[in-house]
Amino acid sequence: MPYKERDIEKKYFSIGEVAAMFKVAPSLIRYWEGEFEMINPKKDRKGNRRFTKEDIEKIRYIYQLVKVKGFTLQGAQEVIKKDQTKVFDKVQMIDKLHQIKKFLVNIRDTMHVKPD
Repeated sequence: MPYKERDIEKKYFSIGEVAAMFKVAPSLIRYWEGEFEMINPKKDRKGNRRFTKEDIEKIRYIYQLVKVKGFTLQGAQEVIKKDQTKVFDKVQMIDKLHQIKKFLVNIRDTMHVKPD
């Protein structure tokens, strides 16, 4: 069986990378961090923010509320307070679906089946 190199999965993303994902300025991500307590990235020794996939999914949820659905920040905060448990359930569910997809792609590639 030929050697297949594994994809390297990134664990942490910089604020610039996260901002680029949403096509917004890094300052907006920093601002939302102050407005929404659910955004709490880790910081390295230099103080640079390091966002996990879970952090990014939380930002995606806020982005949807504010930028797509047009909620004010206060309105988005109220929705999040009402829906707090569902937000984390969605984040966990999305992460689990990504893991399943990766697992299935790996099986497909191991079996040498070409995708449609």
